[in-house]
Amino acid sequence: MSHFANKLRELRLSHKLTQRELAQRLGISASAIGMYEQGRREPDNDLLMRIGSLFSVSTDYLLKGEEVVPCEVSEVLDSLREQVLQGGLMFHGVPLDEADAEKLFDAMLVAANIMLKDKKSKDEAEDR
Repeated sequence: MSHFANKLRELRLSHKLTQRELAQRLGISASAIGMYEQGRREPDNDLLMRIGSLFSVSTDYLLKGEEVVPCEVSEVLDSLREQVLQGGLMFHGVPLDEADAEKLFDAMLVAANIMLKDKKSKDEAEDR
């Protein structure tokens, strides 16, 4: 069985989805999911990306098993904030002071929270 087949089954089960439920979310047939999990078929690139997006994993993870450790956006922004404040940041050639850089990072956090709320709303609507 291919690596992809194992990962797809593993991800589906860890998200407590049946083959039919996963197929509905992806807009394909349940038998296609079965064939993917048996290693009898491989998805095209578009479907592979949709599967990765649905499960929040990279296509490299699906195909090769390369682990991408999920992390919180706030952790990434905190790390980026530290790097930027040490090295400076410019916008249209104008250096930002620390207060302006903090405003920028606060705006990114607000945007991330809006995206998260939108995603939750969309997921809830799909579950209905």
